[in-house]
Amino acid sequence: MGELWSKMAYYRLYTSWSYPRNYEVRGLFNDSLSCCINSLLQSFSATTELLDILNKWNPSDGMKQSIIPLQLKNALLAMRDSSHPAPHKDLLKSLYHHTICRRTQQDADEIFHTILNLTQKQMPDLSLAQEIRSLYEIKVETQVKCSHCTFIQRCTSSLFSLPLAICEGGNTLESCINSYFQLQNLVDGEENHCSQCEKKQPSTHAQKLVSLPPIMCVHLKRFRIERGYTRKLFNKVTFPETFNTSVFATAQSENVVNDAPGADEHYSLYAVIVHIGYPMFGHYTAYVRPIEDQAWYYANDSYVQPATWADVQDTYEGDNTAYLLLYRKKTLNSSG
Repeated sequence: MGELWSKMAYYRLYTSWSYPRNYEVRGLFNDSLSCCINSLLQSFSATTELLDILNKWNPSDGMKQSIIPLQLKNALLAMRDSSHPAPHKDLLKSLYHHTICRRTQQDADEIFHTILNLTQKQMPDLSLAQEIRSLYEIKVETQVKCSHCTFIQRCTSSLFSLPLAICEGGNTLESCINSYFQLQNLVDGEENHCSQCEKKQPSTHAQKLVSLPPIMCVHLKRFRIERGYTRKLFNKVTFPETFNTSVFATAQSENVVNDAPGADEHYSLYAVIVHIGYPMFGHYTAYVRPIEDQAWYYANDSYVQPATWADVQDTYEGDNTAYLLLYRKKTLNSSG
């Protein structure tokens, strides 16, 4: 994917600034269409909480070098050291070895889950593995209520990203959240089997938010399969730089048992994974806002340049559109 853009006249900024904790936004070379991984690595690098967890772990000398948590830690540390010409080379090899195919169109949300799942599962220290999971884990409870006997069946699931459908026309982040938690009537062939009535009954289906993590990833579902083909939705989706979690309470208040947790918490946007082009012929880039200096930067593989919030807002719609949004709970850092 990255080769598609290699001839475009992007301004290359050789990062020579100095940041607290020795942080700088590093460009990453494109290897075998690795733009999707490169963009996600920019977001992981800006997630200082993840590196803090990995830095608690001291791998043994006999540790298998191909495991993902080891190579992810090494890559994130190397991205903060300008002496490393290829900070993510070994991580790419490990990902290609485990599950990701070279020279293949990738989906950023799928790769995001793959990296986090492998990091958690292959981490020998179980307490740190749980910390990694808790950093991103969104817990949602599905509630199916029988319209005949009012019995409620509950099932809790864990997500690393909140999958929000996009409607035709204009959307906002809040409208997409409302749609996700909207009450659905299961009738006309969609009846649910009620364990109390012991037969299928008309029911209602709703989602309840159980908990939000310190780092919340939002997946704007821009790809839709229709008649066996995948198409991209170029529709406008606006999203704020900061938002209050009261939007979740509003979305659920009339639909489910109990209110959403943490209604007065605030989240701040710090990374946006952008998809350019079409489903089978596209490219990924990233906007990141490091917690160290709170300035926006644009990373397109090896090319890095300063950006603004107005630049990020240009990804609301069109060919160059936001696909993953990463928000940080502001209580983690008062300036975040």
